[in-house]
Amino acid sequence: MYTSMLGLAAFLDWRGGQKVAQGIMWFGLGAIVGWPFAGALVMPLLLEEVIIGFIAGDLWKVISGILGGAVRCLVILACEVVVDYAFLGKFAVVPWNIVAYNIFGGDGRGPEIFGTEPWTFYFRNLLLNFNVWFVFALCAAPFLLLQAAFRPRATSKETLFRTVTLITPFYMWLAIFTLQPHKEERFMYPAYPFLALNAAISFHMLLSYIGSNNPKEMVGRLPAKLKLAAVMSVVLVAINAGLLRTLGMITAYRAPLKVFEPLEQLSVTQAGESVCFGKEWYRFPSSFFLPNGMRARFIRSEFRGLLPGEFPNAPDYQTLLEGTSRIPAGMNDRNQEDPGKYVDVSECSFLVDSSFSGRATTDLEPDYVHDEAQWEALACESFLDASQTSLLGRLIWIPDLPMVPDRFRRHWGEYCLLRRRKSD
Repeated sequence: MYTSMLGLAAFLDWRGGQKVAQGIMWFGLGAIVGWPFAGALVMPLLLEEVIIGFIAGDLWKVISGILGGAVRCLVILACEVVVDYAFLGKFAVVPWNIVAYNIFGGDGRGPEIFGTEPWTFYFRNLLLNFNVWFVFALCAAPFLLLQAAFRPRATSKETLFRTVTLITPFYMWLAIFTLQPHKEERFMYPAYPFLALNAAISFHMLLSYIGSNNPKEMVGRLPAKLKLAAVMSVVLVAINAGLLRTLGMITAYRAPLKVFEPLEQLSVTQAGESVCFGKEWYRFPSSFFLPNGMRARFIRSEFRGLLPGEFPNAPDYQTLLEGTSRIPAGMNDRNQEDPGKYVDVSECSFLVDSSFSGRATTDLEPDYVHDEAQWEALACESFLDASQTSLLGRLIWIPDLPMVPDRFRRHWGEYCLLRRRKSD
């Protein structure tokens, strides 16, 4: 996302001449060090540069810039290969490996084995996270066509061509990933700067139309204060919707980032102890939340896919390199369960678990939170019970006040860090 933003800024900034090489470098950095598919976003911008160079008779300058950007990307790729070789102990072009697995993986491989979503997934997700601005982003092309058709004086050929180029990457990205069966929210991250740009262009065209004082147009005869009120209403709705969404997400789902705090107390933990995860394995934020000397372990749950592996302890730099170059036992590229990842619950000094009134327990997923004979709660945080909360309560923050009707109120479960009780 950040390199896409910097690359887009380079292509937009024509002060002192075009910055094709710089723009390619930023997109290349994101594609090589980050996610290789993000590099596709540069294609419409490059096509525009080539067309402009051809029309202006200065195509060689554009080609020179493209070659300069390619050289910079090759330098970045070479640096990455060197670093990867040091840690992996073998030659590897990681961006190509990602592309090869996701596109040419073959039967039983590829992103689809990790789940699929309907085509509406990204539309619902982006509408939730960007509210009005996502609608504006989608309206960029229709608004541009309407402006070109009914207000041709406001849209020169140069402006039309430039605007089409700038709004295309977002539509292209959204279309490509909407067609993919496997969908994740993070896949939209590289296109966020283009979503914001599309929304800004749409809003600018709308403001240009509303701000017209041409008496031949109906909008030109409206009072200025009424126009200002209409515009500010849209802006305030967007701001408040964003704030309510952000506050709702923080208050509903912050528990996995909070419950580990007691482990930092010296009197609570001892070296070599383990904190275990069962059904909550996928909410474990990172081992960086655990004290030095404590390891995360997994116990059996109803999940039947491949759990994360772990690197061996590395007391020195040489051991670190040996550990990163070794593939953990049981790893595979088919999301097949590895029984070797599990430990028995009796080996767990601590356990992270959740309890929701709307969730049924099973033999593999008992209610550890209320098993007070075996476990004591060190820290418990409220966690939104999505199965018992209405749609509105899941979307935005709603205050827990008595005056709020029960059907709109948010309902809560517990997310706890448990410690095994010591036997007498």
